[in-house]
Amino acid sequence: MPRTAMTDPSPPPGASTSSAQMFSSAPDTADRPPPVPVKIVVGGGFGAGKTTAISTLSEIEPVLTEAAMTTRSADVDVAPRGSRKTSTTVAMDFGRLTVDDSLVLYLFGTPGQNRFGFMWPELCSGALGGIVMVDTSRIADCFVAIDYFEKIHLPFVIAVNQFDGRENLPLDDVRAATNIEPDIPVVGVDARSHESMRGAAMRLLDLILARARR
Repeated sequence: MPRTAMTDPSPPPGASTSSAQMFSSAPDTADRPPPVPVKIVVGGGFGAGKTTAISTLSEIEPVLTEAAMTTRSADVDVAPRGSRKTSTTVAMDFGRLTVDDSLVLYLFGTPGQNRFGFMWPELCSGALGGIVMVDTSRIADCFVAIDYFEKIHLPFVIAVNQFDGRENLPLDDVRAATNIEPDIPVVGVDARSHESMRGAAMRLLDLILARARR
């Protein structure tokens, strides 16, 4: 008479936790769709906190193209007053943020100087939204990003980087100065805080969905 094998899903006595996991069933992910990729562009003026924001948000090691600021560029790469900035983005920054099992954000940061404007069409191609980082001590520096996002009809939020040790304008004053549409959120952020920047990204997703439903 053939012998019937006994099946017991439980691990043998004395098995370690890791060994026990080998006996458990693998989660069924065959029917789960992959997360939807969403491209987000982070723009703003020179030294407004774009690279810091992407580095803070990214769950992977961010791709940064920072180069040292030299004396030869001192007349054009003028850092904000009180800034300790010694490098600048010369191509783009890149990071990734998984929102949940259904959505992942791919973050592309633009250079802050006008001489890199030729890169903007390529960086914004396929993007669904943008975050404009604002330093209120040089608020006019963000106008280039705002004008470009408006020109290509890209939904965006204004993220006012509230630097320590500087006088920051009230958010209502920033809204008035930027003359943006009423539905565009203006939020105060700390570019060094993951939760703060994640909150700005969530406000952007809300705006993208709201405009898509119009």
